[in-house]
Amino acid sequence: MQYGVLFERIEEDGFPPGFYYAHIPSLGLTTHGLGVDGARSAAVELLDVWLAERRANGESSPAPSEILFSTLEVPDHALQSA
Repeated sequence: MQYGVLFERIEEDGFPPGFYYAHIPSLGLTTHGLGVDGARSAAVELLDVWLAERRANGESSPAPSEILFSTLEVPDHALQSA
């Protein structure tokens, strides 16, 4: 079974440079790691633990869903302060 994962560079205070989020949209899971490889490893580990806990509770594993990605243009007026 394969789940889609979306990687996003973290540009927030408190995170050192080079960290990425790994989002698994089908399951609502997010983790992070150093570089894309680190974030991918963290996502695999999180997914493994999450699915194991579902099995332990007698719950089924949700099937992956189709993942579509797009971007949205933010109008300049939305970025201006009040």
